[in-house]
Amino acid sequence: MSTTQPIRDLEHVRALANYYDNLGQSRNHRLILMGLHTALRISDLLCLRWQDVYDFESNRVRETITIREQKTGKNKIIALNKKILDVLSKHASNVASHEFLFANPTTSKALTRSQAYRIIQVAGETVGLPERISCHSLRKTFGYHAWRLGVSPAVIMEIYNHSNLAHTQRYLGITQDDLNAVYTALVY
Repeated sequence: MSTTQPIRDLEHVRALANYYDNLGQSRNHRLILMGLHTALRISDLLCLRWQDVYDFESNRVRETITIREQKTGKNKIIALNKKILDVLSKHASNVASHEFLFANPTTSKALTRSQAYRIIQVAGETVGLPERISCHSLRKTFGYHAWRLGVSPAVIMEIYNHSNLAHTQRYLGITQDDLNAVYTALVY
């Protein structure tokens, strides 16, 4: 079994992010965007309810969300970027506070991990990603592109709630091409 890798090509990331939006499938679009922009594990994403992301009293999407990670038991505060805020705002008026953000319309329960995996797989295959992806690819893609933008691995480690830098380095999926780019970019 191979290790899940981040999606390195930004055009592939954009194509994946927009795939379900182009089809008018808002739930699936939200799932991929939230996975790419929050670095949450799929288990934490799937248990989100509308009340976690939307303040029904003020009729506004929350700029930050607070969750307790299932795996670590740690509380985490996540700032939502403008793209996520806009996407959530489009659909929040038609939902109840207790509804899951990623609900199965047949049961009104949260999507299962396997359903989320299929949603991500179909999008990845359709947009022509060169490797198979999984739910965890979204989390790893966040860190990889943050690192490429110059974010310190120590900050990424904190975002991931990893206990050591070596684990974060494996997540980033740094390749020899990434290393070569650093060698060739530094000219004094």
